[in-house]
Amino acid sequence: MMKVTVEQNARGLGIAAGKAAAALIKAAIEEKGQANIILGTGASQFETLKQLTASKDIDWHKVVMFHLDEYIGLPVTHPASFRKYLKERFLDQVSLLKGYHLIDGNADPVLECMRLGYLIGSHPIDVALAGIGENGHLAFNDPPADFETTKSYLIAHLDEACRKQQLGEGWFKSIDEVPSTAISMSVHQLMKSKHIICSVPDLRKAKAVRDSFEQPISNMYPASILRSHPDCRFFLDIFSISMLSKEASAYR
Repeated sequence: MMKVTVEQNARGLGIAAGKAAAALIKAAIEEKGQANIILGTGASQFETLKQLTASKDIDWHKVVMFHLDEYIGLPVTHPASFRKYLKERFLDQVSLLKGYHLIDGNADPVLECMRLGYLIGSHPIDVALAGIGENGHLAFNDPPADFETTKSYLIAHLDEACRKQQLGEGWFKSIDEVPSTAISMSVHQLMKSKHIICSVPDLRKAKAVRDSFEQPISNMYPASILRSHPDCRFFLDIFSISMLSKEASAYR
């Protein structure tokens, strides 16, 4: 079931999404004694993670974290490294987690996909935080995304639109610096999450939001598959909904 919340801007969106994620994490801990979560990265998650880490009543030592993707061959010291991103914006901001499993983009990618797949297989995901790329991708599953694989992680080849987005967000100095491959969580694995919080701010995501909501569910519009999830909660702002053909409330 798709639920849509619209805020005035990215900050308001992040506050609402972060509070929703915190409530779901606390509920999972109360129910099971542990919460397994997935975190997205990139500019769309700035405010959501800021709000989530500000939550003072989450027992973080009962939380196990996975994340969506990482560039192959990019050192953890690079400004665009998602391991670096999560260390600075999440791990350094919360008390010690029960566990966290970062994607090592400098390891053998085939073996790393196998390692992470084994680990996440024993940690059913309660809450996943994600965004939508300008090209409609989920994680680094660019169109046409693989909806059929049952692998948990895969080696992704980034298309030009994806690489241009990374450049445009300021992570790299030139398009030639943007890696062409990454380790990505699969669409299948993300969709196994019990709850998905999808934060999508900004005007540059308006077309992707429109396609995700209004085009047929198709691997050419990877995020469209979220409409088939039993509990996906979209948090948008007045800019990212600006190309929808109907009021955002009509999609709830």
